[in-house]
Amino acid sequence: MSVNETPNGFTLDDSGRRVVVDPVTRIEGHMRCEVNVDEDNVIRNAVSTGTMWRGLEVILKGRDPRDAWAFTQRICGVCSGTHALTSVRAVEDALGIQIPENANSIRNIMQLTLQAHDHLVHFYHLHALDWVNPVNALKADPKATSALQKQVSPRHPKSSPGYFRDVQNRIKRFVESGQLGPFKNGYWSNPAYRLPPEADLMAVTHYLEALDFQKEIMKIRAILGGKDPHPNWLVGGVPCPINVDGTGSVGGLNMVNLNQISGIIDATRTFINDVYIPDLLAIAGIYKDWLYGGGISGMNVLSYGDIPDHANDYSAANLMMPRGAILDGNLKEVHEVDLRNPDEIQEQVPHSWYSYPDGVKGLHPWDGITEPDYQLGPNTKGSRTHIEQIDEHAKYSWIKAPRWRGHAMEVGPLARYVIGYAQGHEAITEQIDFVLKTLDVPVTALFSTLGRTAARGLEAQWAADQMRYFMDKLLANLKAGDSATANVDNWEQSTWPREAKGVGFTEAPRGALGHWLHIRDTKIANYQCVVPTTWNGSPRDAEGNIGAFEAALMNTKVERAEEPVEILRTLHSFDPCLACSTHVMSEDGEELTRVKVR
Repeated sequence: MSVNETPNGFTLDDSGRRVVVDPVTRIEGHMRCEVNVDEDNVIRNAVSTGTMWRGLEVILKGRDPRDAWAFTQRICGVCSGTHALTSVRAVEDALGIQIPENANSIRNIMQLTLQAHDHLVHFYHLHALDWVNPVNALKADPKATSALQKQVSPRHPKSSPGYFRDVQNRIKRFVESGQLGPFKNGYWSNPAYRLPPEADLMAVTHYLEALDFQKEIMKIRAILGGKDPHPNWLVGGVPCPINVDGTGSVGGLNMVNLNQISGIIDATRTFINDVYIPDLLAIAGIYKDWLYGGGISGMNVLSYGDIPDHANDYSAANLMMPRGAILDGNLKEVHEVDLRNPDEIQEQVPHSWYSYPDGVKGLHPWDGITEPDYQLGPNTKGSRTHIEQIDEHAKYSWIKAPRWRGHAMEVGPLARYVIGYAQGHEAITEQIDFVLKTLDVPVTALFSTLGRTAARGLEAQWAADQMRYFMDKLLANLKAGDSATANVDNWEQSTWPREAKGVGFTEAPRGALGHWLHIRDTKIANYQCVVPTTWNGSPRDAEGNIGAFEAALMNTKVERAEEPVEILRTLHSFDPCLACSTHVMSEDGEELTRVKVR
């Protein structure tokens, strides 16, 4: 047993009952979580483990940097495209390549489409079942559910009692057949579920509607990128030429394609405004106590910023999504962020399954090393291939521990919205004030599990509005006679310097994403990705600071330790993407394959 104080303000006590959740499901990738609960079932110690080794940085060494986007994009199939965008920006930064204004608008539309799509999928299909009980929906009165929807979502066209009765019958057939499908393995008898049956039926109905609608949103990236997931990208712009006078699908984007995109944008705004946001507020109103738990590690948040209004200007003033850092919850001071400064961002590995030459010393990503070192601590229970209990005092995760000026930071929609609110960002401030007034809660309620979930919904709404802004901007530019989508002036390797470094960044749906690139003799000499879940899912660092996942779980009370829905609520509120932040290996720790670079 040990009790210790962490520098970021938490008291860790690994006595009491140990509860293991492995794997954590309804996320991307493989994750393990262990907590210690006291006699009152309150979490007093939390340990988050990434259980895969990716090694993509190793694969990229020696390759042509113009192809890096195609490899990095395969890091994840959920946030598809955002790694590619980050990669091409890193190469363009290293080589001084400027992109056309149309390319900037198209890239922003694709990135904003990802934000809206990802947030919708997260709320309805990855996170809703932490709050919504589909089995309880069988008890609902369809007529009362219809009345509830007319109150909550008055503009929703599908609100008749017969419509809800049909959905209820579909759920009943699932249950009676014993094949719950997407609703299998839930803790449906747990008293932590509080929605009345009618609210459950309404939410499950919208869950099914969102399943149908999400495929419509994806068509935007398929049109602009040639396919989705994993659309095509291009160093120097975008690969889709524009031919507004064309009538067929061959020969570039034409007005038929552009009008289709425009219609999907309008439909996305309608679904978010009329279904997503009303559902979010309705559920939050019933679970208001979750606006006061699942907080932020040390009250520290970070955002790199994104969505440049004008091409080739990545200054904070030109980024429509806010950039900055807040420490200790001080909303009166937003610090500037410099991704090139080795004193600001460093990755540590004292509790990660990697080795560094100097041990505990952190490395800036330009100097980053990805050298696996899988070893278990002396107090680990089980074996190398079947861990029963991790030893958090030793190495325990495939995720590194990035730190900003030595601080563990939370990244993601909540971080962006807290920073935007502190900066007085007009649209963000208006959205947050509306939610705080609707729920009758103070601004401190933002620093919570439900605040994290709410920020995603608000950002989806904001992203959909900006999709319309950039679509109108693109059409106006085309009308003025500018159809350029790529700049290939520096495409040839003969124009490159012998050595160059670059950094590309975006704000992925899950948070701050950066790629650091070193080119030598036209090939990649080093490539490091620090992704959102690396920040949020990081293990302890050399000073003992815990990461955002672990911090958010601390002091949470669980109704039933054997049915830890509360743990899932908090972890799912981050929408973890372990495929991005961790790596891949065989179960025996052996080499899977060797790739020879020609």
